[in-house]
Amino acid sequence: MILRTATRQDLPAVVALLTDEEGVTDPGSVEVGEAYARAFADLDADPRNEMLVLDEGDGTVVGYLQVTYIPGLGRGGAERALIEGVRVRADRRGSGLGRELMRRAIERARERGCTLVQLTSHKRRTGAHRFYASLGFDRSHDGFKLALR
Repeated sequence: MILRTATRQDLPAVVALLTDEEGVTDPGSVEVGEAYARAFADLDADPRNEMLVLDEGDGTVVGYLQVTYIPGLGRGGAERALIEGVRVRADRRGSGLGRELMRRAIERARERGCTLVQLTSHKRRTGAHRFYASLGFDRSHDGFKLALR
């Protein structure tokens, strides 16, 4: 498995992973509109964001996550990493790919000098919560969101 930065060509597969909660979305059927293309371009141009994919070695994307590096005055002025959108293709779940994807992302954050890796997960994703706990993540905070649209 190759961990690499996502390219524009990966966008349909990435969107399919992000929108597929039931394991049925075919990347070829995903409509990648202007909003997705614009968001990809913005993330790709931002040095504080990484979109990482697990590639089988032939360009086939089987995993994805986004890491945002956040500077802050807390924790002695240290940078932290926020991991979002962690997904593994439904037919490959349970094979250790998610663990490998997270391990590599955490290592990148450590090498960058981050002192903390944080993430949020929707309350209904209880399997994901068990997975994150198995990686050593602690439920130390409650999160709040305010939808603006």
